[in-house]
Amino acid sequence: MRKKSFKLVLFALLAISMLLAGCTGKTRETSGGKESGNGGGPKKDTLVYGRGGDSTSLDPITTTEGEAYKVTENIFETLVSYGEKDVTINPGLAEKWDVSDDGLTYTFHLRQGVKFHDGTDFNAEAVVFNFNRWMNGDEDKFPYYTMFGGYKNDEGHVIKEVKAVDEKTVQFVLKRPQAPFLKNLAMSPFGIGSPAAIEKYGDDFRSHPVGTGPFKFVEWKQNDTITLERNPDYWQEGLPKLNKVIFRVIPENTARLNALVNGEIDIMDGLNNSDEATVKANDKLQIIERPSMNVGYIGMTTTRKPFDNKLVRQAMNYAIDKKALINAFYGGKAEPAINPMPPSIKGYNESIKDYPFDLEKAKALLKEAGYEKGLEIDLWAMPVARPYMPEAQKVAEVIQENLNKIGVKANIKSVEWATYLDKASKGEFDMFMMGWTGDNGDADNFLYTLLDKDSIGSNNYSYYSNDELHDILIQAQTETEEAKRNELYKKAQEIIKDDAPWVPLVHSIPLLAASKDVVNYVPHPTGSEAVTNVEFK
Repeated sequence: MRKKSFKLVLFALLAISMLLAGCTGKTRETSGGKESGNGGGPKKDTLVYGRGGDSTSLDPITTTEGEAYKVTENIFETLVSYGEKDVTINPGLAEKWDVSDDGLTYTFHLRQGVKFHDGTDFNAEAVVFNFNRWMNGDEDKFPYYTMFGGYKNDEGHVIKEVKAVDEKTVQFVLKRPQAPFLKNLAMSPFGIGSPAAIEKYGDDFRSHPVGTGPFKFVEWKQNDTITLERNPDYWQEGLPKLNKVIFRVIPENTARLNALVNGEIDIMDGLNNSDEATVKANDKLQIIERPSMNVGYIGMTTTRKPFDNKLVRQAMNYAIDKKALINAFYGGKAEPAINPMPPSIKGYNESIKDYPFDLEKAKALLKEAGYEKGLEIDLWAMPVARPYMPEAQKVAEVIQENLNKIGVKANIKSVEWATYLDKASKGEFDMFMMGWTGDNGDADNFLYTLLDKDSIGSNNYSYYSNDELHDILIQAQTETEEAKRNELYKKAQEIIKDDAPWVPLVHSIPLLAASKDVVNYVPHPTGSEAVTNVEFK
């Protein structure tokens, strides 16, 4: 009796364990019977992308941070687009365009038969609607629109009019030439949204995005996952190749790598340089390098004491050992930053020499500024891994130690990412970590976007203002001859170097890792790319 009961119990336990194993095992949604390239089960068609932080918005014009664009590049499209691996200008929602001889009129001929995800038509009126919405806003609502020189009633606003010539032709008339105009139009923030959806959702469009892109929005679980699904009516036949994309937040880099190793995600960004060898040693994984077009920096809010004093800002530049940071945290995949833009950008000033690491010089400048006895500040560290700063908290600790040697007590602080960006944009930090991945490959997108007075309240977190610099940058925008533009940008970098609103730290080569069976993933230098062609082998 007992033996029989034992056998029955054992049989029942085995059955239950098999059932549980079937329920809890790692699964992927499949495309319904296609055989995978490695033989065996059906082909995977759901991509899980592991990243360090959540998006702050899914309406791309309402934000300036890269986590948003990782997602929105797959939902929205722009009039013109960048090349797959570079920032050359290619057709997008516009098949072709004409530019007047005086550089003031751009006429775009739009694609036929394109629809928004809600079934409404993409046409010239939709383009006019989007641009009128943006130009009638301000820095709080649409911070990136400053790429066009401000807003509708601002003196510097470059767009005079956007008008629909007919259903498939839209025309932009400018007040003055803008050399990077086409490059600006291709930027992620200027994805065209459905007018019907924008009117329906209002400000909540940021949580209900509707574009024309390869994937449609499904669900956003805050600080967890964003799910997109294939757009069956996408205008590029046969694309996208995936059925679903899930962006999953895993804040810590090492935990993200563990998730990749365990098959919980398929791609991860923010790979620590120290983990590169581990990935290369795993035959189920691959390393992916993103082309470098970034800068990581320490910003100083120039409207707050003590950083309203140029001598103090210069002292900070002498006090931070960039090479030690790069050796400790970047594994040879970075170079010290001298200027606010990387050397790969045209107009880079190679004649400018960096502030050397010189603690005695830093102390002398502080003394001259009236801080011989030292001072106390807050140093804000980013709470997320970024391409230019994979281990922000550890970098902050090294900087804290550097500053302590010149009598500056730096209290390290941090808050969650959306709050961090909000507080920085309002000028509430003393000294802070930040960085930038270029949007369009133009010097304007670094110098004007990050350091001009027009950009205060959007991307100029240092609240730095210099009238001479402003005049030079506006002149460079208007100048269409490349050699003259480059000379203007070189002069601008000299002014910035002397005024020292930043400590430029590093230009990095960001590392990603992926499962070996992920193919056709091409990282873009802007830091954001649609996964339209990605599939599993």
